[in-house]
Amino acid sequence: MGHAAILTVDDDPSVSRAIARDLRRRYGDQYRIIRASSASEALDVLRELKLRGGRVAVMLADYRMPQMNGIEFLEQAMDLFPHARRALLTAYADTDAAIQAINVVDVDHYLLKPWDPPEEKLYPVIDALLDAWQATGDTELPDIRVVGHRWSEPSYQIRDFLARNLVPYKYFGADEPEGRRLLEAANAGPESIPLVVTADGKALSQPSVQQVAEAAGLSTTPGRDFYDLIIVGGGPAGLGAAVYGGSEGLKTLLVERRAVGGQAGQSSRIENYLGFPDGISGAQLTERARRQSDKFAAETLNTREVVGLRADGSARTLTLADGREISSHAVLLSTGVSYRPLVAEGIADLTGSGVFYGSASTEGPACAGTDVYIVGGANSAGQAALFFAKYARKVTLLVRGDSLESSMSYYLIQQLARIENIEVRTRCEVIGAHGDGHLQAITICDSKDGTKKTVECGYLFVFIGAEPRTDWLGDTVARDEKGFIRTGPDLVANGERPRGWDRDRDPFYLESSVPGIFAAGDVRANSIKRVASAVGEGAMAVALVHRYLEAQ
Repeated sequence: MGHAAILTVDDDPSVSRAIARDLRRRYGDQYRIIRASSASEALDVLRELKLRGGRVAVMLADYRMPQMNGIEFLEQAMDLFPHARRALLTAYADTDAAIQAINVVDVDHYLLKPWDPPEEKLYPVIDALLDAWQATGDTELPDIRVVGHRWSEPSYQIRDFLARNLVPYKYFGADEPEGRRLLEAANAGPESIPLVVTADGKALSQPSVQQVAEAAGLSTTPGRDFYDLIIVGGGPAGLGAAVYGGSEGLKTLLVERRAVGGQAGQSSRIENYLGFPDGISGAQLTERARRQSDKFAAETLNTREVVGLRADGSARTLTLADGREISSHAVLLSTGVSYRPLVAEGIADLTGSGVFYGSASTEGPACAGTDVYIVGGANSAGQAALFFAKYARKVTLLVRGDSLESSMSYYLIQQLARIENIEVRTRCEVIGAHGDGHLQAITICDSKDGTKKTVECGYLFVFIGAEPRTDWLGDTVARDEKGFIRTGPDLVANGERPRGWDRDRDPFYLESSVPGIFAAGDVRANSIKRVASAVGEGAMAVALVHRYLEAQ
């Protein structure tokens, strides 16, 4: 098939000829320039390319076309060539539609017509799209296959890990024909479940998350022993720091123990993040941030847990769970928070078997026709309720407080009120979970009248507050009584700097009680628990790291 294709589709012949002409002038020696006069014609072209083993690098579609507009076309085209980069051609009046396409259909860019001069308004955009396509490639990799039990916590943990890291996989129940065939082919019995079959056919019996990460091609080994900046935790703050650290030339490493994106990456919809008026899923936001950090050569280390941190002269050294050590000039702690365990009879035994912490979006389709209960009253609980209401027969939000107003954003409260199969119950707590092998019922205590009632429950999702994972730090840095890391002004009391401080200056705003160790995002004491503020703190931390390094 030769060169990969750049496809344009526009029903206006003059516009179609003009963009094809400009594209051939710049890219004709490296790419096939194909133009179509309608969305249906373009889809036929794409199907033919697919059958013949062709590749498509970029697709440009006009927004205003009869029968099928550009957004609808790109949505269908994604099924044929999911790795192709996508852009929408729009008039100025259609910019709202273009923004919607970016947020909802994951279009990469939009171009205003006319685009003269192309050297300024067309080619830089196409260059960026081609760079992104070349970086990710378009080779269709065979999916990883997972064989497990529906109500097995280890099976769920592997599925959740793959989903949160955006790794394609296919799941088969051990009692399904294909699941049985895979077990037989691997000469494995029930004791081998969960079984993971890699793309090259290797069978992994009850693998660790790190083994699954390696099989999926995720990086688990650092490329060097010393960095300018090591970031611990890959949530919004860590990703923000990775993008800015890499873009500003710092040798940057991000270490994540579970999945890049953190709790924000699990959100089904974030609607109050600047620049996304129609909202964006946590997974989409995470993937875009990860691609940005890769673009700027920031390394990501997956499935590696940090268990120690110490100051070695001017270096800051991290110890990983396997004993390996890596050092840097500066460290940013952005480990976020974890959901607090729900203490109630039966909860621990059924965790992963109907009881889940966080949204567990992989369970959405399985909730069809069941009664789902969600414990919590903050934004994450509200977003989960909206997500699971698409599948479940009924979703009940159990809130310990008197109302949602003090803990949830107004826009979410309004949305919840409009969904018929969502009920909000205040001053209620779960005091028990029951089931044989998986969750079947829960007992609820209503503090308004003191009554207790056991109800059928297929799934229970828990979002009750959060606590920092900072015990591993010990006395290395100062923390408050809840374990959050103190930084900047919080460390200076009555004009006195923190004990052991060896600099002739006060700690920088995000700097901890040890010079060169910074904290950002939810793990920082007195931080604002929002995605936007976490990203901002991650970017700010890099600026402060530069100031720290300049003074060394």
